[in-house]
Amino acid sequence: MELYTPIFVLGGIGAAFVIVSMVVGAIAGPKRYNRTKLQAYECGIDPTPQPVGGGRFTVKYYLTAMLFIVFDIEVIFLVPWAVHLDALGIFGLVVMILFLVNVSIAYAYEWRRGGLEWD
Repeated sequence: MELYTPIFVLGGIGAAFVIVSMVVGAIAGPKRYNRTKLQAYECGIDPTPQPVGGGRFTVKYYLTAMLFIVFDIEVIFLVPWAVHLDALGIFGLVVMILFLVNVSIAYAYEWRRGGLEWD
């Protein structure tokens, strides 16, 4: 348990910083609300009107999100594998080839659905 103590302390310091920052910002920050401040900000463009229950997102949004998730998963597994490739030997190589085949299936699905085309 003592090996994890620095991690818990750092997590506690981070959480305390977030909480203190939010409380101080809420207390010391200006509270001048107007119609413009309460509107959604869309890069300087007037926001598009949304239905009462919220807007619908296109499938392209979800395909892009899926692509980022696939990239993250790939990096999470490839970096440690590359660092310890010598220790893993042929078994590590075969497992990574199988992993890359699975990731390639996700990329092929993205490509087929048009997630890689930027209109």
